[in-house]
Amino acid sequence: MTTILQLNSAARSQGANSTLLANELAAKLQRTTPGAKLVLRDLLADALPHLDDAVLGAFFTPAEQRTPEQAAIVARSDALIDELQAADVVIIGAPMYNFGISSQLKTYFDWIARAGVTFRYTANGPEGLVKGKKAYIVSARGGKYAGTPNDSQTPHIKAFLGLIGITEVEFIYAEGLNLGPDAANAALSSAREAIEAAAV
Repeated sequence: MTTILQLNSAARSQGANSTLLANELAAKLQRTTPGAKLVLRDLLADALPHLDDAVLGAFFTPAEQRTPEQAAIVARSDALIDELQAADVVIIGAPMYNFGISSQLKTYFDWIARAGVTFRYTANGPEGLVKGKKAYIVSARGGKYAGTPNDSQTPHIKAFLGLIGITEVEFIYAEGLNLGPDAANAALSSAREAIEAAAV
């Protein structure tokens, strides 16, 4: 059975175009993949704490030396990683904020980037340990940034996913959403064409 993990990372609980389109992509993949299971994680509703002394201390303390509070932090990270490892396809709804990703998505990345768990250091550099998955990034943007120096979001996401071993990454852009009704309609139509072409 195919498992689809959908991560919504918008800072708005209602009306976010990245969430709308990620939902449409998940529904399309479910329709065209018999028996597919969808796991949904809302990074706004189930907010993770930003990295701080407590979180970093838990991650870097040997298991046998962790306090109960540290063990609980690591268990939360482990659960997120287990959820990711169990997925065959990952959909990330990723709005662009100030040229980059949301703080919600950045924090999620921080909670799953653990040396020896999701990647390891080797003589040839880091090796990702989250393998055999395909990722779709649904990026909603007010302006048009793809392929320009102002798009720091795309390389950031690709680099991070590559670090943990996810190298099959496809971006679906909805660009120009704040450039007037015609531009917004064109952006959504283009994204929906890409969604219809998507496959597991």
